Amino acid sequence: MGIGFLDADGVLAGAVQVPSPNCDERPERSLVTLLVVHNISLPPGEFGGDAILRLFTNSLDPAAHPYYEALRDLNVSAHFLIRRDGELIQFVPCAKRAWHAGPSSWQGRERCNDFAVGVELEGCDDQAYADQQYPRLAELRRCAGDIRSWTSSGTQTSLRAARPIRGRRSIGGIFGRCSRGFNSFKLCFRNALAVTHSFRFATSSEAA
Repeated sequence: MGIGFLDADGVLAGAVQVPSPNCDERPERSLVTLLVVHNISLPPGEFGGDAILRLFTNSLDPAAHPYYEALRDLNVSAHFLIRRDGELIQFVPCAKRAWHAGPSSWQGRERCNDFAVGVELEGCDDQAYADQQYPRLAELRRCAGDIRSWTSSGTQTSLRAARPIRGRRSIGGIFGRCSRGFNSFKLCFRNALAVTHSFRFATSSEAA
């Protein structure tokens, strides 16, 4: 089943909607030109369950797992999560700014959250992604490529994809660093989309 279309607010019809309070307005006249792909697993290295959803909705119980105490009072989100089985969940409308990239830069431009869509893949640094996640991300990328309806100027832009910043610390797989698994995924992602879209991944120097 397809994922549908983005409406004027950047809400995707085919995604499960789990609204996160961890978002705000993008700067005025900000154009979305970047796709940032992270990985996440909670508890670290474990898949399934509702811990990711609870983290992004500020309802994660620190007592539910020893690791969760380190995440107490952490307010983060992403626009989308792609589960291991390909299920697509949306937390933040694309017209709004999700809190996923933190201090960051892309091609000399600071604050990537201002102009990026954040996508979390359920996964971790040292395990391969599931086969179902590849086509779902490719489909999401194609859908997000048409952003005229939710950029303030109504101008068509070229959405590019960036890998995580070199050396950035992983938090239970959140915002994971590049690894063998990610590099393999990066190649598949690039090959899947090169036919219909012009984009590239940041080099280490660009993303640092």
